[in-house]
Amino acid sequence: MAVLSLNDRSRLVAESMLARADELGIVPHNVSGATVLDCGSRVVGSLAAGLLMARACLADLASVTLVPGQVAGVPLPQVVVDVLHPVPACMASQYAGWAVKVEDYFAMGSGPMRAMYAKEELFQEELFARFKERPTCAVGVLETSKVPPPQVIAYLSDRVILKPKHLILLIARTASLAGSVQVVARSVETALHKLHALKFDLSRIVAGFGSAPLPPVAKNDMAAIGRTNDAVLYGARVTLFATGDDDSLRAAAAQLPSSSSADYGQPFGQIFKRYDHDFYKIDPMLFSPAQVCVQNITTGNSFHFGQVNDDVLAKSFFE
Repeated sequence: MAVLSLNDRSRLVAESMLARADELGIVPHNVSGATVLDCGSRVVGSLAAGLLMARACLADLASVTLVPGQVAGVPLPQVVVDVLHPVPACMASQYAGWAVKVEDYFAMGSGPMRAMYAKEELFQEELFARFKERPTCAVGVLETSKVPPPQVIAYLSDRVILKPKHLILLIARTASLAGSVQVVARSVETALHKLHALKFDLSRIVAGFGSAPLPPVAKNDMAAIGRTNDAVLYGARVTLFATGDDDSLRAAAAQLPSSSSADYGQPFGQIFKRYDHDFYKIDPMLFSPAQVCVQNITTGNSFHFGQVNDDVLAKSFFE
């Protein structure tokens, strides 16, 4: 691991975004001294801004790119992530584990500021406790359609124990170019989160590579949540590189694809509606990539399960 903290690594990405704000379609705001970069909340933003948001969310421990792809014969970009250190990048940083609720404001929070707050149950486990941080800055990503007001800045500053001037927030709504990119860039993260739910030892995962189709920007955030989830659940392909014995890897890999869930098979928007738009009623085993390959670099054996479902993707994206 590099000497820089997760937050310092993200800060360098955020500062480069600020320097290129006009080019990237980003609008910066100063809210109570905090720097808020609107990448797709009230602005159109750009795909490039989304790629940089995703890099910042991963603490710049991954490359994030767009490559040509297709869904049901229709050309769509693929969001590709190549993750260097999966556990800190995906679990201690990128995972959207902080529900930011202040009065009537709500946003899902991700990024390395989570490692400063570190009150999530995840950070109480030995593997993740070592990623708790106390650097001189905090960087977070908020999925939101609103610029956070002063009371939200006060709430976040209090919890990361820093003055607002040391807080940087990157914001975008899901129904935006940048917002769609940064959500779909979570293909590897969903695989690790599923493995964690399966009680697999994540310290054995040494690298990750994933791709998922970038859906058309939806007309509203609810529809966008459906499409971006479908991009991962029915379209993501993930390769994980692991160590150790084959038997446990094979057993875990078999349960990794989203098709292992009883809720698999319909566009996410329909599933979400069926459960009264309550994420917690949905089978948690659904939230994982469509197709996985786990390569054991100790033994040289590989285990692959699942498949991309173009039929569901086409219904979600084009109907």
